[in-house]
This record gives sequence, C-alpha cells and structure tokens, in this order.
Amino acid sequence: MSTASVEALVDGLQAIVGPAHVSTTPPDRVAYARDLWPRSQLDRLAGEPPRLPTAIAWPADTAQVAEVVALCRATRTPIVPFGAGSGVCGGTLPVRRGLVLDLKRLRRVRRLAAEDGVIEVEAGHNGERLERWLAHRGLTLGHFPSSILCSTVGGWVAARSAGQCSSRYGKIEDMVVDLEVVTGDGQVRRTPRVDAGGFDWNGVFVGSEGTLGVITSATLKVHPEPRARAFRGWQVPDIQAGLTVMRRAMQAGLRPAVLRLYDPLDTLMVGSDGDKKAGGGPLHTLKQGLLGQGSGGGALRWILSHPRLGNGAVNLLPAPCLLVTVSEGEPGEARATDDALAAFAREVGAKDLGEGPGRAWLAHRYDVSYKQSGIYRKGAFVDTFEVATTWDKVAALYAAVREAAGRHVLVMAHFSHAYPGGCSIYFTFAGAAPDASAMRDRYDAAWQAGLDTALGAGAAIAHHHGVGLSRRSHMGPAHGDARRWFDALKATLDPDGIMNPGKVFGEAP
Repeated sequence: MSTASVEALVDGLQAIVGPAHVSTTPPDRVAYARDLWPRSQLDRLAGEPPRLPTAIAWPADTAQVAEVVALCRATRTPIVPFGAGSGVCGGTLPVRRGLVLDLKRLRRVRRLAAEDGVIEVEAGHNGERLERWLAHRGLTLGHFPSSILCSTVGGWVAARSAGQCSSRYGKIEDMVVDLEVVTGDGQVRRTPRVDAGGFDWNGVFVGSEGTLGVITSATLKVHPEPRARAFRGWQVPDIQAGLTVMRRAMQAGLRPAVLRLYDPLDTLMVGSDGDKKAGGGPLHTLKQGLLGQGSGGGALRWILSHPRLGNGAVNLLPAPCLLVTVSEGEPGEARATDDALAAFAREVGAKDLGEGPGRAWLAHRYDVSYKQSGIYRKGAFVDTFEVATTWDKVAALYAAVREAAGRHVLVMAHFSHAYPGGCSIYFTFAGAAPDASAMRDRYDAAWQAGLDTALGAGAAIAHHHGVGLSRRSHMGPAHGDARRWFDALKATLDPDGIMNPGKVFGEAP
C-alpha cells in the first residue's frame, strides 16, 4: 500500500475504534507478524524477515468489527482475524500484509441460560477465564485444549479445536449451537441454531480460520461440573493392546473424559518406569534434553541430527506402554466407567498402576507447551503433527508415519481423542541440523513425509490444530471437489477476497 493509502486506512480505523485502539508502531507490527507456528520460528533463525502487517486494530464490539470489514472491503485491505496468537499452523500470519484485527476486547459473556445448558460468549474471551467463570456457577464447557491459558473462544471455533476431554464432551463443533459472524461483505450474520432442522450452517464457519468472516460470538453448550473423578494408569503389553482397550470402551458406549495411550518413547518421556528404561545412556540424555533438563545441548543435537540411530534405539525399548484414564461425572457414573475400563484393561493383560498416572497427567496437562522453547535454545527444533483415522487403520497409520517422518526426525506419539469410530494420533517430532537453513529443510521434509503418508492412507490430515499455512498444500487432494464449494462460498461471503488470504486452501486457482 502507498503511504497515502496507509494514512487513509489508519484515519478510517481510528474513526471507528478510536485512536488508542489502532497501531502501526514497529513493535506491534513485529509482534503480530507471528503466531506459534514452529516453521516461522525456523524462518527467523534462518534470517528470513517476517511479513509485517500494515496495521493492527482492536475493535470493541460486533458493530465496530462490521464497520472495519466494510472499510477494508472499500480499500481492498486484507484482514487477518486474531484471537490470542496461540495457533501452531501459521493461521494468523499476514502473508499479504494488511490489517490484523485483534478481537480480545470482545470478551463479554452475553447470556447464560443454565437451565437450557447454553452460554453465549464473545469471541475474544480467554478459555481459562471462561472455565473459571463457569466453575463458580457449577458448570463447565468441557473444552480443555493445551492452549487454554492463551487461546480464545473465537480461535477454538475458527480452528475447529478439540479439548483434552473430547471423548466425553466432544470437539468444539459438537458444542456450537449458533454463531455470530461478520462476513467479508461486511454483513453481520447469525447462523440458525443447530437444532433448527435442515442444514447445520455452523459447519460453514467452524474450521474456516477467518477465510469467510470474523467470528464475533458463539452460543455453546455447557454441562454441570463433574462431582467426582476416577483416575487410573495401566501398563498395557503393547500399543495394539492399548488401542483395543480404547476401541472397546468407546464402542461399548462409555464416555471417559480421558483415554490417553503413549507409545514406548512417549511412555519414557512421561515417566512410567521411564528412568529404568532410559538407563544412563543416550535415551536418558534424550529424555533430559526434550524435557528441558540438563545443561548444554551438544549431546541432544547429535542424537537428533542422526534420526535413524535415534529411532533405532527407540525400537529397542520394551513394548509395554502407559494408558491413562480419567472418568468423571456423578459419583456412580465415574466409578462405573472406571470399573468398566478396568475390565477391558485386564482382559488384555494390563497391569494396574493405581491413581498416580492419572492424577499426574491432570496436574501437568498443560506443561508440554512450555518445554518447547528450551529445545530451540539448545539448537534443535520440535513440533507436533496430529492426524486421525478409523480403528482398523490406526496401528498401520502410526507405523507408516513413524517410518516416513523418522528418516528426518525423531518421532514419538500418543493416541487420544477417542471416539466409537476411531481416534487421533498425536505425533511429536524433534530434529537438529548443522545450521538454521538445514534445520528448516529437515523440518519441511518431515512434514511433507507425514502429510504424504497420512493422505495416502486415507486418514484425516488434521484433527484439532487447524490448517493455516502448514497443511494447505495437501488440502486440495484431501477435499477433492469440495475445493470448488469453498470457492463458491468465498465468492458469496467474501466477494473481494479480503478475509485471511492464503490460508486453508490457499489462493484461488
């Protein structure tokens, strides 16, 4: 944009939201040029400058959002909706510069109808604050993503997120009753309630990542806060035995809050007999480095620079894995669910580890996000890659992705977000290389291998992190003719193509 155009845009924004709520300062532009996508961190380490937004605006309500969108449409200014910036897929990066629209001032609870089991809350409301607000009233949304401390309701809906208790409460799309959205044509729209019959129009916007409009408010289902919980850990003989327990539990109609199965390396990381398995050798060094323990990073970088050796050592780990279960609800329900899970676990020869692993998981369930920066400080990289498939394909998909990505990075995984038809596999991979550019190449190769493998296996290439920039290369093959449907929606709801361009499916062909 020319200087005159930028000045005209800023003047218009200030007239709508007030001068104090518009910024073009370098610190703000740098801060809003990134989210938590590890690939962008590797770009910075390789010396690639970020694409800075032209401006940032903080509207106070839906009416201001609509005015801002109308202004941007008139000036052909791209808009990137921004919640809390905790996304890990590059969904809020301003690839065509333009305006970053930060929604955190839209944080009111508009309505709570406890007797109907619904709450209407604005998009900028922080997740942890919302859960605390509900807990004071004996309620819960049941949505606990790892990012809950630094993510917002609008971000959850836009990225189609899942909380750690999705096996009981569902993913965010299962919680949405209706939505208020300012579409790219500047119109304020409200979707018909999900129980209105006919089409579920919420699905147009859930997972759309701001490419069709700005989600400003959501009506969501709430539940009574659980009165009791039952915790358990099981040492299952191997991955297949653990998957059998999970499948049988879900297909029997159980609704545990948590079913979480760790593969042998992830079992080592969380500490179920982990120190005994690790001994004092390279696996012990690896565990310390990945958990941010120990000093220096030379040994960690060496291990991660030789992924075939590292993954080969992991293959020598004992087969038993940790399965964590948490059951909740009314006291009788929690106890009955735990007893039924125990029966399934004993049938596969699992060893009861007591309450400890379940309670430890609950106490530390948000810790993982705070360990990654330490790995980068030691000269390595780490990322997560989640896919989903049906029960008959889960074990084969795990082995195939681990083999393909393992040529480039060290790979571990856990299985969670279980449903009657299948579950998600949450891979974590880590790597290192001699310099930042080579690390980025290795990172890209690992992602390409993982996505190619998942797509070839007929699996979902994402489960709850979203698409953004990280998966858009594979969205066309994954969705087939539906790409044309997206283009038709885009032409209707965002006729000038200003809403979060370049994301999800990328630019129109």
